Amino acid sequence: MTMQTLPDDGRRRRSDRRARATGLLKAVFWLTVAMTVVLFGLWGGPERLTPGTALTSAGTMAGLIGTDLVLVMVFLAARVPLVDRIVGHDVALAWHRTLGEPALYLILAHFALLTVGRATENGRNVAAETLALIGGPDDTGLAYLGLATFLVVVVTSAVAAIRRWFSHEAWFAVHALSYLGIVMALPHQSMDGAVLDPRSNRYVYWLTLYAIAFGAMLVFRVVVPIVRSARHGLRVTHVERIAPDVVSIHLAGRRLDRLRAAGGQYAIWRFWTRATWFHGHPVSLSAVPTATTARITVRALGKGSDRISRVRPGTRVGFAGVFGVFTAAARRSPRLAVVAAGVGVTPVRALLEDSRLQPSEATIVLRGRGEDDRYLWDEVSALAATTGSRLVLMPGSRAPGGDSWMSAQAVQEGNVIEKVFPDLSDSDLYVCGPPAWADAVVRDARATGLPAAQIHLERFDW
Repeated sequence: MTMQTLPDDGRRRRSDRRARATGLLKAVFWLTVAMTVVLFGLWGGPERLTPGTALTSAGTMAGLIGTDLVLVMVFLAARVPLVDRIVGHDVALAWHRTLGEPALYLILAHFALLTVGRATENGRNVAAETLALIGGPDDTGLAYLGLATFLVVVVTSAVAAIRRWFSHEAWFAVHALSYLGIVMALPHQSMDGAVLDPRSNRYVYWLTLYAIAFGAMLVFRVVVPIVRSARHGLRVTHVERIAPDVVSIHLAGRRLDRLRAAGGQYAIWRFWTRATWFHGHPVSLSAVPTATTARITVRALGKGSDRISRVRPGTRVGFAGVFGVFTAAARRSPRLAVVAAGVGVTPVRALLEDSRLQPSEATIVLRGRGEDDRYLWDEVSALAATTGSRLVLMPGSRAPGGDSWMSAQAVQEGNVIEKVFPDLSDSDLYVCGPPAWADAVVRDARATGLPAAQIHLERFDW
């Protein structure tokens, strides 16, 4: 599909609608937290207020809010198309990660306050009360086991040094334990007389939240990808090596135009071979799909991407997606500024193909360290020539100190971002490349006063 060129006011209205939808989405998430507090208040709490019951009530409240945040996290990770259209799946996952630690602290507070509160009421020490709860008849022991799994998941996700110990497959398996931990907590939450007593209206509300979160996970992460993969019948036609560690994988299938994929988007690809079937790879489209063909370009950065770079023609391909708002539809300004480094050029190449540009409307900057780091530059150059776009090539290593995103030569020549992009204030800036490098570009752009709404970032760190 090719994006139509919209007048500036049309782009701004569309951008403003997305901003309002983003605000509404956040409001809905916070409304679920408010409803948790309201329903707890309506429950009435304990019949008599003592130091012990005050602690257990506070613990119950912490547990309910923590559970609500966990369900929001599940929903955000479910790849819901509406959420992707509003904020993009990468932003949804960033929100998901942000909620992990607060949810953990609330759930830890839940267990600690309940244990201390009951110990106070029963005249036991905390250790004895903990053992009593674990061995009790009300499924609290199962909840403790759920807490342990959730703790492992959050720690391995939040602490980068620990996460680097795991392969992607091992980390994903550990991460999946969080869903098991949530399910383990249900029995003790819904026992007779509890806040989520099955005989109460509160139970209907919470059961609805569970159904929405896990239903979205089942539908959009399992059912929809299976159905779409079967419907479109993708297979590898050939693998084209474009650099020592980079290949373009050409695919063929049926009715691919019905995916309505836009340049700049990506999908989660699964190649059905013995060595690759267990790992889904988020990879951008490097060309806009036709009705029967698609192409992705992959750099071998680890064992998984190295394996898929060696798939053979005829290999069946499953996929989930397409995802992302790194597209021409996100524009709000009359001019376009694009900067890409390394394999970050892949969505940029597709974005430019999918944009109807007037002569001199776009400025494109490509960064690469050496001859082997100039992926698809010839194709981007051809697109720039066709559309009359200004193309700036910045090969070579970065300037000493690593603070600049430009090449050392560009810095020596006195280049700054305003010189590279003379009309930056009237432009939408699209940035794609390694995270630290991309952050440096955004830092410079923000320093000029460019609003965040005019910056579109694809980090390549899904």
